[in-house]
Amino acid sequence: MTIREQTEEIEKKILHPRACLSSQSKGRLRPEKEGEIRTCFQRDRDRIIHSKAFRRLKHKTQVFLAPTGDHYRTRLTHVLEVAQIARTIARALRLNEDLTEAVALGHDLGHTPFGHAGEDILREIHPGGFDHYKQSLRVVDFLEQGGKGLNLTYEVRNGIVKHSKGKGLIIPESKSDRAVTLEGQVVRVSDIIAYVNHDLDDALRAGVIKKSDIPGKIIKVLGDTHSKRIDTMVKDFIYRSVETDLLELRISEDILSAIYMLRDFLYESVYESNKIVKEFKKAKKVLRDLYAYYLEHMEEVFVNIPKEEKLNKHRMVCDFIAGMTDRFALMTYERLFLPQQWTVL
Repeated sequence: MTIREQTEEIEKKILHPRACLSSQSKGRLRPEKEGEIRTCFQRDRDRIIHSKAFRRLKHKTQVFLAPTGDHYRTRLTHVLEVAQIARTIARALRLNEDLTEAVALGHDLGHTPFGHAGEDILREIHPGGFDHYKQSLRVVDFLEQGGKGLNLTYEVRNGIVKHSKGKGLIIPESKSDRAVTLEGQVVRVSDIIAYVNHDLDDALRAGVIKKSDIPGKIIKVLGDTHSKRIDTMVKDFIYRSVETDLLELRISEDILSAIYMLRDFLYESVYESNKIVKEFKKAKKVLRDLYAYYLEHMEEVFVNIPKEEKLNKHRMVCDFIAGMTDRFALMTYERLFLPQQWTVL
């Protein structure tokens, strides 16, 4: 018996009956021989961590564009915080931690530079529209490894594409809107637990809001510090879900209401504040101009393009722009559109 098979046997003994077992995965788009040491979900997690798209997340906006302060979150620290919260919940519920972590680390691989400002502009100018969760799936299915993708398991891919909620329900009423695994559903909830708390923390650090601006009900229900709020949300999610024996994942009505209130407060006071929107408008112009430029100058980036691919140049340019980091987009814009200082040799 291999070490992987031993691990799979351990999963059968200790995980909850409704957990997703590695040995029962629906498999990959392209069948592969199983490894001797790692389960399929461990391999998925490792492929994500070693991908170029994952490394680029360290220079992609969470809320504040191209932050120079050392303590502001980036898209990379966001997914790490989501993974930490999700693993805590998964362990408490006896779910598959490796699957949970893989989904958490991969859920934002397709995010654009400049956060949701980038997503908004690509949705507007790309003929096929744009959603970062669909782009994340495209990254792992196709764009990584020179067009081969990472060939992840069905369960991880499904969790990635079902994580996004925007201003929608945290726990969807329709099963078709939920991930097929409880692990994927845990990541969706962990995502909002992470971002409403760390975005609030960053907004306070940046002076966009003051602590006294936070509605009193949020403080009363969730807590008056960053750690207390996370602790309240995580514990409630765990205990309410245990009460159903994981027939469904739940959050108490008062906690859920406070989370929605906090999310609405962040949209009104931070994400859609004049200070942030002003910078987002600049960011949208940068990406709009870069998109238009590369549509006309594809040869500068794409070499040896097959004729059939050239027919879909919008898709290629969209992929290129979406993959940029904040600083690469700004550096490229400066090189292409701003006068350069003349250097005398």
